Amino acid sequence: MTKPTTFRLCALAVCALALVAAHHRTRTETVLYETATRFVNSLTEEQRAKVVYDFSHQTRTVWHFFPDSAFAREYGYARKGVNYKGMAPEQRRLADALLAAGLSQAGFAKVMAVQTLEEILRVLEKDTTGNRDIDKYYFSVFGKPSHEGTWGFRVEGHHISLNFTFKEGHLVSASPTFLGANPHRVLAGRYQGMRALAKEEDLARALVRSLNARQLGKAVVAETAYPDVLTKADSRAKLEGQPSGLAASEMTAAQVNRLMALIGEYANILPDEVAERRMQKARKTPSDQLFFAWAGSVKPGAGDYYRVQAPSFLIEYDNTQNNNNHSHSVWRDFDGDFGRDVLAWHYRLHHPMQLAGAR
Repeated sequence: MTKPTTFRLCALAVCALALVAAHHRTRTETVLYETATRFVNSLTEEQRAKVVYDFSHQTRTVWHFFPDSAFAREYGYARKGVNYKGMAPEQRRLADALLAAGLSQAGFAKVMAVQTLEEILRVLEKDTTGNRDIDKYYFSVFGKPSHEGTWGFRVEGHHISLNFTFKEGHLVSASPTFLGANPHRVLAGRYQGMRALAKEEDLARALVRSLNARQLGKAVVAETAYPDVLTKADSRAKLEGQPSGLAASEMTAAQVNRLMALIGEYANILPDEVAERRMQKARKTPSDQLFFAWAGSVKPGAGDYYRVQAPSFLIEYDNTQNNNNHSHSVWRDFDGDFGRDVLAWHYRLHHPMQLAGAR
């Protein structure tokens, strides 16, 4: 790994620790507003044109976990925002502060690990084209960051898409939340054995292996794992015609605890109070409406997929690509991705004339 890369990752770790301490002193929304404002204010006019968009801009809900070249092929235009390559050193620090503000310490470490894999891939693939580049993570802001307004921001690049939406200064959505890992397990070299998404795999496998034959009959919905998460990068998460799997109401208390620990792994990448909102969704879901489904082998390395599904949210994980060594994981809110339906409810209640005029 190059010295500049190592230095930046060390700097990120220091930044993360500082902001985690700040979370204990003030509300997450305040930290996010302040760091987003500093970042935006540091931009030149040319940069601002690439970074700051109206909140209603159509690309706010267009996201993907593809590398840049594949993103451009998919949508016909380049990924929005400015990446680390396009920033001055001070702007990089402010961007990292914004990223850290939206995550827990554990979440920040996980995102750094995913970014590190880009550098590992660059070395493994001997890439000289720039396709693998740890600096190709983009920051975009939608609307004007404020204590009371509606705004949002996104941090995105290969295998990372973090989306945050605010209404009246409150964080109303932190989804879609996507993290991927290629390789899922580093097979050789200095980082051999590294797994950026280790707990996402291990907690789910422990749960499925604890199921008896009757429970497995319901939980396993396909003998072969799907080639990717089913919702992919769709603007709205939908699962139509898919079997639900095993309900939590049919699990033992120990198995339910394992299921909650798995959900917690996805929730806890966010700051404590935001993670707790996610966990409240899970805990308040009736046990006969909270499902765990598995596809593929229960043996490590053989290709697997799982999902946790509730009426309000969906977790998906898949590890089948690159000889079952390339994983994707995502948290989706069925009605709340990008704060979409929360905002629609707000406007119906408080701004009916604006909606009427928009038709």
